[in-house]
Amino acid sequence: MMPAPKGPIPHLCVDNGNAAIEFYKKALGAKEISRSPAQDGKRLMHAEVEVNGASLYLHDDFPDMCGKSDTPQAHGGSPISLHLNVANCDEAFNRAVEAGGKPKMPPADMFWGARYAQIEDPFGHVWAFMTPLKK
Repeated sequence: MMPAPKGPIPHLCVDNGNAAIEFYKKALGAKEISRSPAQDGKRLMHAEVEVNGASLYLHDDFPDMCGKSDTPQAHGGSPISLHLNVANCDEAFNRAVEAGGKPKMPPADMFWGARYAQIEDPFGHVWAFMTPLKK
């Protein structure tokens, strides 16, 4: 048995968890840790991937079990962004867009001393990429 990850772990609700895992692999270089299918054989009850050295949990939406949908789309969008410190903001942004992410904020030098960008993934979650600017 693997030791439990430390610290807060985002747990994302998505439509089509299997497709989300494949997107995160392609767009973010995620490594799949585990995948537990639901009894229907189509949806995921739980999955874990590692992104940029940190754990990320995800599961399919189960409005039939929970009484309502809980995806970002059901809430009118996501109120948070998942932040990644990366070696090259532009490369990370371009990779995510090429994999199917929607550009929200193209890479730009920010007043706080970083190169920063954002995309929205196909499942409604926002990802931010940041690289410190050289002084």
